[in-house]
Amino acid sequence: MTPESARPFIDLHAPVAEALAARRPVVALESTIITHGMPYPQNGAMAAQVEKIIADEGAVPATIAVVDGRIKIGLSDGERESLALTEHAMKLSRADLAFAVAEGRTGGTTVAATMICAALVGIRVFATGGIGGVHKGAETSFDVSADLDELARTPVIVVSAGAKAILDIEKTLEVLETRGVPVIGNGCEVMPAFWSRRSPFPAPMVLDSPEKIARLYATRQALGLSGGMLVANPVPEVDEIPAEEMAGYIEAAQKAAEAQRIVGKAVTPFLLSKILELTGGRSLKTNIALVENNARLAAQIARAL
Repeated sequence: MTPESARPFIDLHAPVAEALAARRPVVALESTIITHGMPYPQNGAMAAQVEKIIADEGAVPATIAVVDGRIKIGLSDGERESLALTEHAMKLSRADLAFAVAEGRTGGTTVAATMICAALVGIRVFATGGIGGVHKGAETSFDVSADLDELARTPVIVVSAGAKAILDIEKTLEVLETRGVPVIGNGCEVMPAFWSRRSPFPAPMVLDSPEKIARLYATRQALGLSGGMLVANPVPEVDEIPAEEMAGYIEAAQKAAEAQRIVGKAVTPFLLSKILELTGGRSLKTNIALVENNARLAAQIARAL
């Protein structure tokens, strides 16, 4: 499955290699949530717990990162903890993934980079928190995440709690539709909004079981339709922060980012950090809960495949 030219740059963690060889279910996990999404020690604890959830559901977790120029498909406990402690790690997407490998750098993989690396080794399902998308004000800033183009080109199912609520969800959905990316609400008729279960926007498609999601993926493959799929999985009700409440926090964080002239890749980590401060830590608890919820569903989809 892995192109011969890519093999010299990839380290497959033994349990992942064994599972792929035996055609057992594997779920990819990103690493920017460790390097840029949460503070230590919550980032390391969250990553360990998410891997446990996937294992408990009968799949093999494969956290993906670049460490000293090596593409790691699956991390040992020690490697994962070391990554959680790493300062100044790069935030890697399609544009700079090869740069980090060529220059021996360390970085967390975004949704786009994780999809690329997962597809290189034949992993078809990936669990994350929320995807990147169209930032508010993109009509002047042109700030649109590479995650959207990656979903259009790379055949991986991405399970998330929707686009991050700091984004323009309506425009994100429009871009995904234009790119031909199926967006499926997991048992929900409206799109979730990351920390919140509901946004004002309907889910383009609705399916209510891992088996149906897996069947849609298999059908797309059989029809020769390229690209991946986005599964929007609402955070459990007990863990959500209502959208009306979050709107005020998000607006305050965005004003702070504008005042400090935060741009480019620094925007999302800044906004998440500011919202963590404004919510007194509640946003982090919800973030952890939704990642765990997505990991559970992703493992079930991988089993169904």
